[in-house]
Amino acid sequence: MKLLIIGSGGREHAIAKNLLASPKVTDVYCAKGNPGMKNDGIQLVDIAEDDHANLITFAKEKGIAWTFVGPEVPLLNGIVDDFQAAGLDVFGPNKAAAMIEGSKEFAKKIMVDNQIPTADYEAFTDYEAACAYVKEKGAPIVIKADGLAAGKGVTVAMTLEEALQALKEMMTDHRFGESGDKVVVEEFLAGEEFSLLAFVKNEKVYPMVISQDHKRAYDNDEGPNTGGMGAYSPVPQISAAMVDTAVEKILKAAALGMMKNGTPFTGILYAGLIATEDGPKVIEFNARFGDPETQVVLPRLTSDLAQIIDDLLNDREPDLTWSEQASVGVVVAAEGYPNSYQKGMAIPTFNEQVNVYYAGVTDDQGTTKASGGRVLLVEAEAKTIEAAQKKVYSALEAVDTTGYFYRKDIGAKSFK
Repeated sequence: MKLLIIGSGGREHAIAKNLLASPKVTDVYCAKGNPGMKNDGIQLVDIAEDDHANLITFAKEKGIAWTFVGPEVPLLNGIVDDFQAAGLDVFGPNKAAAMIEGSKEFAKKIMVDNQIPTADYEAFTDYEAACAYVKEKGAPIVIKADGLAAGKGVTVAMTLEEALQALKEMMTDHRFGESGDKVVVEEFLAGEEFSLLAFVKNEKVYPMVISQDHKRAYDNDEGPNTGGMGAYSPVPQISAAMVDTAVEKILKAAALGMMKNGTPFTGILYAGLIATEDGPKVIEFNARFGDPETQVVLPRLTSDLAQIIDDLLNDREPDLTWSEQASVGVVVAAEGYPNSYQKGMAIPTFNEQVNVYYAGVTDDQGTTKASGGRVLLVEAEAKTIEAAQKKVYSALEAVDTTGYFYRKDIGAKSFK
C-alpha cells in the first residue's frame, strides 16, 4: 500500500513512521510534513492541508490506498467529506462528526444527552452574562473558548480575577478570534488527568493504552498552558477499573451518542479525562490523535497500525496488542513558547537510544532549523517509566540546547 498523511507536526511524524514500519506499506507521503521526517524515509508532499483539490488529485495519481488525517483543522474544514465525495478512502471523522472537537458546546450536549460524566457547565455569547455567572459561582472555575484554539483556549482559573481576565481576553480582546465569541464556563474538577484514545468505526470502539500529557510550560505544572510539553505511558496511578469504566461509560457511550445524533464517528476519538472521587469524567473530546500523547502511545503498539486502519475501513475486526514497556516523551520547545519565541536555532543531534519526532522545523538552505514553538519531541522506551525517563534526559543533557527549554519532570507524577 501507498499511504498519504495530512499534517506537519510531531504527531504526524509518529503516525507516518509507524505506518511505514508495516510490511504491507511501501511508501508513506506526508502533506506538507516537515524536513525532519525525511530522516525516517517519509516522503514530503508540497501541498497545503487546505488545498483539498490538489490533495485529491495527488492521491489519485499516486494510487494512494487510503489517507490518514492528522490535525483537527482539516477535519473541520471537511477534508474527509471531500475525499469521500471523490471516491477515495480516508480515515477520520467527517465535518459533522468532527464538531465533537470543533465546538465545546456541541460536545457537552452529546455528553448530557447520553449521561456521559462531565463537569457542570453553562455556555455564553454575552460577555456581561458570562462575568455575572462567574462571579456567582466563584473560583476555582474553568473558562473555555468554544471553538478551536490550538490547545491554548482553556484557563483553569484559581482566582476570580484570573477567570474574569480570561473572559475578557476571549470575548472582548478576541485573543482566539471567532473561537472565543462563545465561551463554555465549567465547574472545576479535582483529580489526576489522563488521556484515553480509541479507534472508532461508528458504534465500535477499540481503546488504546492510556497516557498522561503535561500541559503547563514549566516544571511542577507551573506557567501558561501549552499544546503539551511531554507525555508518558502507562499511567500506573490510574487504576484498571477506572479505565474500564471510562471505556464503557465514556468512549462507547460517546460513539453510540454520535450515532443517535446523526453524526456517526469514524477515526480516532480522544477523551481527555480526570479521575475524580466519583469516577472518570470528561474534560474534553478531540476528533484525532493527541500531540504529544501519540508519540508515547504508538511506540507501545505491537500490532500493525496500517493493518488496524485498513481493517476498520473495510469493516473487518482489527487486532490490537500492546507492549508492557513504558514510554516517556519530552518536548523541546523554543525559548519564549507559548508566547513569542526564538527561531532559527540549530537542531541538536541525539544518540540512537532515543526516537526524535520533529514538529516546528524548516529547511534553511539544506539545513534543518527551528521554526515553531514546539520544535521536537525526544522519546524512549524501557521496562519502567523511571528507566525510560532516564534515557530521555540523558540524551537531552548530552546535547547543546541553547535557545530551547524543556520540562525536567515528565513522568515524575507516576512515582511520587
